[in-house]
Amino acid sequence: MNDQSSEIGAGERPLDRPRLWAGSVRRSLRVAVDLLLPPRCLSCGTLVDHQGALCVSCWSGMSFVSDPQCACCGLPFDHNPGHDPGHNPGHDRDGEMLCGACLREPPPYDRARAVLRYDDASRRLVLGFKHADRTEAAATFAAWMARAAPQLVADSAVIAPVPLHWRRLFGRRYNQSALLSQALATQNERPGLPDLLVRHRATPSQGRLSAAQRRRNVAGAFAVRAGHEEVLRGRRLLLVDDVMTTGATVAACARAALAAGAEAVDVVVLARAVRD
Repeated sequence: MNDQSSEIGAGERPLDRPRLWAGSVRRSLRVAVDLLLPPRCLSCGTLVDHQGALCVSCWSGMSFVSDPQCACCGLPFDHNPGHDPGHNPGHDRDGEMLCGACLREPPPYDRARAVLRYDDASRRLVLGFKHADRTEAAATFAAWMARAAPQLVADSAVIAPVPLHWRRLFGRRYNQSALLSQALATQNERPGLPDLLVRHRATPSQGRLSAAQRRRNVAGAFAVRAGHEEVLRGRRLLLVDDVMTTGATVAACARAALAAGAEAVDVVVLARAVRD
């Protein structure tokens, strides 16, 4: 009589077989995808070892945000803030280190964190994702976001993106921030709501506007979609965007969420501008 355990394998149970087969199928599919679509660097397009990776050169050129940073907006303090008196760090009543801007005028969100400084290297990465259909990068970027803001992800009750106006969405075909927020929610088993907020007013591009002009440009442009107020009421929202420059857009979204009853709003972005 045959020993069943020897047929299955030491330590392996019959019920483990479907799981093992599923894992084998996934590995085979990954190999097939890599053969048909060789993995390329998310930034420069050079061939790399696996999907969703950067080449050594592009990786070494990225400037990742690290501590110390403003406990509120996430501005890194290691960029020589003495050149910008408005951003010299200070401390709030709880002893947290805040930048000068957040001490003077606290933003409507509680905490904001970024993965990268928005510079020439990260700009190429972001623009490829945003305008060149590199949507496969969303999973990698979301994993970076989770490592950059673990407490924000853990504290979140709902994860949602900064919305695009429908006209811009029609032209671009996808909302890059929605791809990031959904990947972040899925990877961390948090509730994701890609249509929580709506941009009910088309706003001009913010690229060439001053900080004050940006604030005026997005004031009142966002609202919580009708029917979603109850989902948000009394809960902490984690807002996701690709780039934060002055913070005017995420601040406008945070105000809309708070007005609809959110307990608090946090923000995580792929890259943020840092004045030298």
